[in-house]
Amino acid sequence: MKNQKFETNAIHVGEKPNIKEGGSGDVISPIHLSTTFARQDVDIPTAGYEYSRSLNPTRKALEAKLAALENAKYALAFSSGMAAETSLLLALLQTGNHVIATDDLYGGTQRLFLKVFQPNYNINFSLVNTGNSENIANSLQENTKLLWLESPTNPLLKISDIANIARTVKSKGVITVVDNTFMSPYFQNPLNLGADIVLHSTSKYINGHSDSIGGAIMTNNKDIYEKIQFIQNSVGAIMSPFDSYMVLRGIKTLAARMKVHGENAIQIANFLNQHPKVKKVIYPGLTSHPQHEIAKKQMKGFGGMISIELDGGINEAKKFVSSLNYFALAESLGGVESLIELPAPMTHASVPEKTREKLGITDSLVRISVGIENQDDLINDLKQALDKI
Repeated sequence: MKNQKFETNAIHVGEKPNIKEGGSGDVISPIHLSTTFARQDVDIPTAGYEYSRSLNPTRKALEAKLAALENAKYALAFSSGMAAETSLLLALLQTGNHVIATDDLYGGTQRLFLKVFQPNYNINFSLVNTGNSENIANSLQENTKLLWLESPTNPLLKISDIANIARTVKSKGVITVVDNTFMSPYFQNPLNLGADIVLHSTSKYINGHSDSIGGAIMTNNKDIYEKIQFIQNSVGAIMSPFDSYMVLRGIKTLAARMKVHGENAIQIANFLNQHPKVKKVIYPGLTSHPQHEIAKKQMKGFGGMISIELDGGINEAKKFVSSLNYFALAESLGGVESLIELPAPMTHASVPEKTREKLGITDSLVRISVGIENQDDLINDLKQALDKI
């Protein structure tokens, strides 16, 4: 059927039961653990399968579902988000190329850019505040090949006007990549806004249960897809059949989960915004957010990520996060359980201290991944922890 909605795609795409003669009628896609596939004819692989590194039935089912959720023609599932990023860069860049990227990227992405690709492959990166389109225009060079956006960013939740930026750089032949991990396909679809590539850490909201590491790339450009798929197959950066099954399972509740993440987050953001021990609350759903209007324009909801700056220093921040009962002190995000962390000594520790200070990633900055627990319990937990500092 055509034009089915997001929730229906999340459950049915890629997993239609085979009830024909000889079929097993599996309601969910089975885990295909075979590394290789037999064929009757030397020249014809059975159903297109030869070796699981190149193509696997469970991973293929997941990739079909991922593509549908981002309104894409093509999708690839990787062993991690970083494997997806690495494969993308290897596929699309050459020595001497230039990349413009958001300045407060996830620390692991910055590490990959500045400590792997820049020194080893002579690919240059300009990290700018992409929330201001003029910064991008001023950073364009003749050798600029990629524009890499996080929107919202990690951890300062800055918003970039994806449609306006993608339209501006497209005329220069620059490919726009959007890391959509924080929003998930439920709340934001960058390809619809003009981006060329969407990237996700499936470990986060897409899987949603903190029990699978993975990454994904979606695109409507066949040439880009084939280049990245060639690198993925060549280096073996594939998602395993078991993890593919886990993500297929997690996606089925993505819409339901994201609704609760968003509902809980706005209530918690409003509570924190009024607390005397919280200096600043950063959440796209608050009218105080500098790019709130852009967020309303390009997103269907505001997500489950909140960052706050406490009225204090590192000791107060450590006391706060250590006093919580329902918010696990842990890196990562997007699971059904609430998580909390301090970016400066944790997820962004690899970012130089002076750079962190310049960006505003202070020692008292706290990043919260709001889960789907009862919001009253979460607010009460935050209140009792704040009372202890």
